[in-house]
Amino acid sequence: MIGRLRGTLAEKQPPHLILDVNGLGYELEVPMTTLYRLPSIGEPLTLHTHLVVREDAQLLYGFIGKRERDFFRELIRLNGVGPKLALALMSSLEVDELVRCVQAQDTSALTKVPGVGKKTAERLLVELKDRFKAWEQVPSMFALVPNQPDAPLQVASAESDAVSALISLGYKPQEASKAVSAIKDKTLSSEDMIRRALKGMI
Repeated sequence: MIGRLRGTLAEKQPPHLILDVNGLGYELEVPMTTLYRLPSIGEPLTLHTHLVVREDAQLLYGFIGKRERDFFRELIRLNGVGPKLALALMSSLEVDELVRCVQAQDTSALTKVPGVGKKTAERLLVELKDRFKAWEQVPSMFALVPNQPDAPLQVASAESDAVSALISLGYKPQEASKAVSAIKDKTLSSEDMIRRALKGMI
């Protein structure tokens, strides 16, 4: 099991990135909450990772903190929750927001995540309630900080990247395009566009 990687951020194409570790490029998929906190291209980066081995692929998922990775592991232990749905949940809501939903047994935020209907949300909250006893007493170990764009981006490229990332999370192309088009500030980086679009849909 690959549990942690330390290297240089070589590429980022939401929701994927490539981490250069001594000349070896690891491709990882990350939740948007990790993407927002990434440094600039060429900067050092340490990610806590989770490896999923399937018959047809080996998939590596990366997280900015151990708390996020542990949360991801709790989610994929649930019946009917795979890595894709877990990433969608963690991309749409911060860990602390998800914990609050569990505490309050609030389905409203969860049902806005692609692939989560009312019955699924209710089942997830029931199953998570007992698992999250420890989480309720652990404060967030990281603060959300604005992403610093690497360089001025062309508007079309930033919008296209944002739409592609939303589609990869399970949103329909029309929903993704509409959410990104609604953003007034066209000078934002793709990461900031994704964040605003997700907040608008949640």
